[in-house]
Amino acid sequence: MRVVPHDLRPVALRDELIELGDLFRAYQQRAEHDAGVLANLLERKARAFTTWADVTGDVDLRLEARRVEQAAAAAHSPHGQRTGDGPAVARLLSVPTQWEHARSVLEHAAGHAPLPGPEAQLLVLMLTLRTAHTGTGNLVGQDVTALGLTDPEDLVEKLTGCGWLELPGTVGDLLASRPENPTPITVPSLAPRKDGTGPFTFGKKIRPKLSGWAQKVISDKKLRKTKATAGTRLLALTLATQTDSSGCLGPDGRGIALNSLTAWVPVDASELQHLVDQLTAADWLIDARLTETRLTGQLTDRVLPLNCPLQASDPRPSE
Repeated sequence: MRVVPHDLRPVALRDELIELGDLFRAYQQRAEHDAGVLANLLERKARAFTTWADVTGDVDLRLEARRVEQAAAAAHSPHGQRTGDGPAVARLLSVPTQWEHARSVLEHAAGHAPLPGPEAQLLVLMLTLRTAHTGTGNLVGQDVTALGLTDPEDLVEKLTGCGWLELPGTVGDLLASRPENPTPITVPSLAPRKDGTGPFTFGKKIRPKLSGWAQKVISDKKLRKTKATAGTRLLALTLATQTDSSGCLGPDGRGIALNSLTAWVPVDASELQHLVDQLTAADWLIDARLTETRLTGQLTDRVLPLNCPLQASDPRPSE
């Protein structure tokens, strides 16, 4: 048991923790166990404790948040399914905390890419997923050349030139490296701080799951077959994290506001239609409709296992 300080700020966090205490006590009085209700409560507790740890710097709180997150994952299984009358969906990322972590990495890449444009952002995103836990990781040439970049060597040179990425050798060495002899890479901005914290709250076991999920999306066979651009692959990743549980775009299937979408996929609104057309051709999207303010549509059943549904109460993508 933990006591919520009366002077804890922000007030919204204090109120959330107090409400969670009431909800957990009410759950304990239930006559029957409900795994879905418990899992959702644990999800909220993990997020609240992570925020609590962020504002207080309490390492024990952060560790407790991770334990609660693991308990939520256990309670959710096999809860990561399509809701309604449709068939169950076995998602690659199976629980809501993992979906939130995926969104957090996309948001970080959108806000911290040192170079402009969708190609740079996609590469930064994939390198971030490789190095998120310690600031270091391994890479092979195919990891870069498979992204649909116009000039991979030049882009990597620019990332090393500005100091965002560090390599032990040349960019040519990286692009020539193979799985049996990967290149160690370093992203200094992702290295843990003195207190052991970094920009992300997930642990070392979650990082490869997130990286594998993103790799599965960008290397999708039909995206490769249609020679989808880096921007289209970045859009595919983004849309996978911005649907309801049935795959309709936006929270509650209401679509995604263009000003939100172009912040995640940095292209002019006039270029977006081409990317949407590529996703439609690759059997990623159906019923896609792009207006001056919003993108609506639905992920196809083929790619639903790759989506990370928004919680019904999350308004961010449509605002």
